[in-house]
Amino acid sequence: MSCLKPGVAPWAWALVLAGAFQLGPVHAQGGAPAAAAATPAASGPPPSSDLDGPLFFQLMLAEFELASGRPGPAYEYVMEAARRLKRDELFRRAVDIAIGARAGEQALTAARAWRLARPTSLDAARTEVQVLSALNRFGEAIEPLRAVVRLSPAEDRAGLISSLPRVVGRASDRRQAATLLDEVLKPFFTDPALATAARLASARSWLAAGEAEQALTAAEAIQKTDAAAPGPTLIALELWSSRPATDPLAVRAQALITAFLDSGKAETPIRLAWARALVSAQRYTDAVTQFEQVVRERPGDAGPYLTLGALHLDLKQLDPARVALERYVTLAEATRVPPAASAAPSAPEGTEAAPAGGEPSAEREADGLVEAWLMLARIAEQQQRFADAERWLSKVQDPARALDVQTRRATLLARQGRVAEARDAIRRAPERDAQDARAKFAAEAGVLRDIKRYAEAYTVLEAATRQFPEDSDLLYERAMLAERLQRMDDAERLLRRVMELKPDSPHAYNALGYSLADRGLRLEEARGLIVRALELAPGDPFITDSLGWVEFRLGRNEEALRHLQAAWAARPDTEIGAHLGEVLWVLGRREEALRIWRAARERDAANEVLKETLARLKVSP
Repeated sequence: MSCLKPGVAPWAWALVLAGAFQLGPVHAQGGAPAAAAATPAASGPPPSSDLDGPLFFQLMLAEFELASGRPGPAYEYVMEAARRLKRDELFRRAVDIAIGARAGEQALTAARAWRLARPTSLDAARTEVQVLSALNRFGEAIEPLRAVVRLSPAEDRAGLISSLPRVVGRASDRRQAATLLDEVLKPFFTDPALATAARLASARSWLAAGEAEQALTAAEAIQKTDAAAPGPTLIALELWSSRPATDPLAVRAQALITAFLDSGKAETPIRLAWARALVSAQRYTDAVTQFEQVVRERPGDAGPYLTLGALHLDLKQLDPARVALERYVTLAEATRVPPAASAAPSAPEGTEAAPAGGEPSAEREADGLVEAWLMLARIAEQQQRFADAERWLSKVQDPARALDVQTRRATLLARQGRVAEARDAIRRAPERDAQDARAKFAAEAGVLRDIKRYAEAYTVLEAATRQFPEDSDLLYERAMLAERLQRMDDAERLLRRVMELKPDSPHAYNALGYSLADRGLRLEEARGLIVRALELAPGDPFITDSLGWVEFRLGRNEEALRHLQAAWAARPDTEIGAHLGEVLWVLGRREEALRIWRAARERDAANEVLKETLARLKVSP
């Protein structure tokens, strides 16, 4: 039961207390002064001490009781001394003895006695809060928590208030914890120096309790009174990221975010956080707008250019992608540290290595450059600048990316009509493990799919799924090729198998639902599959497009229009534009349809869905 460290004799603790009480020289055996070996004797009379002989031996007795496994008497001895002398060290010791004996009520009694004896002690108030927290009795912590804030240095109070949601968040009932925190913070809501911190803490606590509307309402109120505070925007970002974009609370959260970003008060990290949230929601066009602002604010930072280039490439905006990626390469190569020079020294034995984060490591810089070179090669390949593509590929020397490079080279060969050479290049790539073998199947099928040799690609994936029968990604790709080859029975069978292997993945549900809807088959079943996919990936623009398309096939044109407009706003993809334009055309809104189709064609004039739609409707936008 003792809470003394192993090997520490009870009399040693008594000597520590003696030092804390400014006791005069203590004599060891033989009568020699214990301190004499360390320091010369001080001149003048010894300092006065509250610790007399009886109290000294009382504390020694307490420690002997504790060492003998009797914490109860030890606690009583120390508590009696603490009440008499009102010393922080003694109250702290009494709390420690009770905690070591797992006597929660006695620990709380000691903490409360400490606060009563020393009402201005910050340590006493903190200790009472800690004990109440350990006992899960947060309802009794209102006054001690307020005392902790009031007794803290003025410069620490706002930060302390910001940390309180984590303290009360340990309660089992989060809503009760939020209510409690509001009660704690009530006196600070009107304090000009602390009002923003207090209201933000309240809002964050309500968000943690699942009361999103109350949290957002509080954040909106803070933004009106303190427009420069970033906290409300961070709360709105967290709330927005957890909801579909059409959710009313998400709409309000986005309005708060954009108001802050447009105010000119937002710092770059906030804008970056919003841009990344937009990427996660697949709102790539909006994310591009934010990243472009970021690179204007910080033109010398390499990282944002890499993401910006990748977004432009995904949106098939090849020239802006190339410009952004070349800028990234220029900046990254200029600041790149050779791996040997940047290697961090190993941590001393018995210590932990520094956590990941902070400044980018040489490894991360190298990875970024490899990704940029590969994307630049892909852009050059799509623009039929084959020599430039090879130049970028030749920069990649990482053996771990050899298959990626070989795949891109194979694609270059295939685009020049040298398909047999392309396939042979992939097959000759080294295989370090089964994952490499799987990747080679996927790469060969991908090259064949890119040049529209779908039957041959299907044959490759058929062999792949024999070797890797439970690889859901290979099965999915094979299903998509079966659908292109009009082998719907095979496609459905394969997609059903993917659903069995990955029941929480939305892609197979969406693919099957869309395929059925596009053919006008089992439309209600198709809608159910798509709704399930959207439940698994709320707000996904491509699944939202599928839902709009099945509603259109079911004759619910206005409902279809609502979904398709939301999908197009989130991700102006060419295929989504083809569907939206057709619904507008059928509704008689011809000029709007033509405008959407023109925008879609500018993005990808070769898109098969768009070409089929325009040909079927006999439209030339």
